[in-house]
Amino acid sequence: METTVPGRGADGPGASAPRRPGRSPALSSGTAKAAARVAAFAVCQAALVAGAGLLITGPAHELWPMTAEDAVVRALVDARTATLTTASTVVSALGDTGTVVGLTLLACLALVLVPRLPLWRETVFLAAAVSLQSAVFLLVTASVDRTRPDVERLDDSPPTSSYTSGHTGAATALYAGLAVLVLSRVRAPWRAPLAALLLLVPLLVGLARLYRGMHHPTDVAGGLVNGSLSLLVVGRAALAGHSWAARPPADAAEIAVAAAERRPAPVRKQAAVIVNPTVTDAATRDRLRLVLAQHGYHDTPFIDTTAQDPGGGQTAGALRAGAELIVVCGGDGTVRTVADALAGTGVPLVLVPCGTGNLLARNLGLPLGPADALAAGLAGEPRTLDLGRIEGDGFPAVHFTAMAGAGLDAAMLEETSDRAKSALGWPAYVLAGAKGLRAPRMRLTVSLDGGPELHRTARMVLIANIGTVQAGAAPVPAARPDDGLLDLAVFDPRGAGGWLRTAGVLLRGGGRPRDAEEPGANGPAPGTGGRGTAGTSRTAGSARGPVEFHTFRRAELSFTRPQPREVDGDPVGPGLRLAAEVRPGALTVLLPARER
Repeated sequence: METTVPGRGADGPGASAPRRPGRSPALSSGTAKAAARVAAFAVCQAALVAGAGLLITGPAHELWPMTAEDAVVRALVDARTATLTTASTVVSALGDTGTVVGLTLLACLALVLVPRLPLWRETVFLAAAVSLQSAVFLLVTASVDRTRPDVERLDDSPPTSSYTSGHTGAATALYAGLAVLVLSRVRAPWRAPLAALLLLVPLLVGLARLYRGMHHPTDVAGGLVNGSLSLLVVGRAALAGHSWAARPPADAAEIAVAAAERRPAPVRKQAAVIVNPTVTDAATRDRLRLVLAQHGYHDTPFIDTTAQDPGGGQTAGALRAGAELIVVCGGDGTVRTVADALAGTGVPLVLVPCGTGNLLARNLGLPLGPADALAAGLAGEPRTLDLGRIEGDGFPAVHFTAMAGAGLDAAMLEETSDRAKSALGWPAYVLAGAKGLRAPRMRLTVSLDGGPELHRTARMVLIANIGTVQAGAAPVPAARPDDGLLDLAVFDPRGAGGWLRTAGVLLRGGGRPRDAEEPGANGPAPGTGGRGTAGTSRTAGSARGPVEFHTFRRAELSFTRPQPREVDGDPVGPGLRLAAEVRPGALTVLLPARER
């Protein structure tokens, strides 16, 4: 994969890869400086708000408008009605500590989970602004001692000073902060009315606190100022486009890549990066370009997949253009299509996990951070892995890297929308699977390596090249991607006890290691060193049990009625048949040496 130029070897000065792949001073976000500025201005904010409070309760106590405050509060008390009191209770609750904390947490989770790419800056902005407001409020109430209005109060008086209004300050930080985010991130025509409504909430909370006799007008004004200053201080540091955020210049990535390319390093062969643009943002691309440059891969093209061509055509085109290394950046579906195009070519692949499942990368023990995974692959050694080849009625023969199946798992994938996957990640599959539990069992016939037919009922069947999935579950625990075999798992739990036993198998990796299996009629698979045999079977539980395992080189599955089917997480439509066979060593992947 490399040719070392004399005097510019991998051990030469400056040739070693950085400890943190994809990092460069040119791409620094200036987080430390921004945090220091926030701290400094927070101190100034606290001093300003506290100073105003000491002025109000001290030298300015006998000056207007302070002298008119009691009259304003008494007028509101005199205007009380049952309807207004109920309304003030509801509005005041919008500024309660529990309400503000809960809504802030929900909003931050939504900012991280709902968009396809998490809005980290916006999340930090909202959480930090609410937190800063609270911290300043506590400092101010400890330094400014002001009694509450001498009227009938509708709420219990907390053991804090009347100055400032904590409800108003918290409401300002939260709801006005949400208004800022709506105006900056939403493009729909209703964004302006929604932002106006959010901005109105703190004013209504302040008015409710006056109506309920809990604060003087200047206390409410102090809360509005405290919340507004918190948004201003944090917003200048966290939100994009502001000076404190210290965002890199527009050409920072190019500067970093050019600097990396000037360092002495081995001369690499031509590479291409196949990218799924729906799961890879611009910042990730910049990091990946920098990692490639740091490892000696210069001017590497990034080729986007499309809905019509999810990776196969791009890979074939890159090979025709002379690429001698393919990097795939996407989820399981993108990896499958790229591997399908690379099958049998010997051209090595580097996995950069960016999807929801990333099953092959997980089973190979690769880092799940894109830059770290790319660096690990580029510094690794070639290793051959098996591929499964599968076909059925209604779809042509394709290769898969992880798992294919029919029944409940395929129905679960069909029911999971892209929006749910973006919002929840892999738990979205679990929620969608609840619908499939109501479907009747399938009836199927299984033929393994030309042996006698097996007649089974099942909730789902899995054909596996790997053993584990997300959350540590191991539906096919003995499956390995380099043993020259595929595994079949037949899941047929019955009743609550059957489902519990199935869950136990999934969580603890039921089934014996393949080393311990009894020899089958077909003998050891080629190249496996006798680790496994085709045509063997195992069960988890008594009799046939809720889960039954088999190993094979070729399998034929026939269903009595059409079943939903999937290949590496992509639904391929319902059908009556699946045929799968293993292609030993068909895919070459670059992996860290410790994984060999």
